[in-house]
Amino acid sequence: MNFEKRDIILISGIFLVVLGITQYIPLPYSAFIGILMFFGIKFFVTKKRQMIVKDVGEGICIECGFKIIENKCPNCDSESK
Repeated sequence: MNFEKRDIILISGIFLVVLGITQYIPLPYSAFIGILMFFGIKFFVTKKRQMIVKDVGEGICIECGFKIIENKCPNCDSESK
């Protein structure tokens, strides 16, 4: 998990959540919940990104939106013949 620019927004949002729940539970517990939220969201985003890269592969055809296989679109190339 690499640190990216948008992680600053995630950290600030989780910080605000932690501040909000400290009214109801002690600070160490709310900090632990905040840490779990951060790594849970980072794990989810990483898995989702890997799934998208796997699905897209070489790219997507501009004309029809199909997945490009071996530098050709199976849908558009079959229509032109």
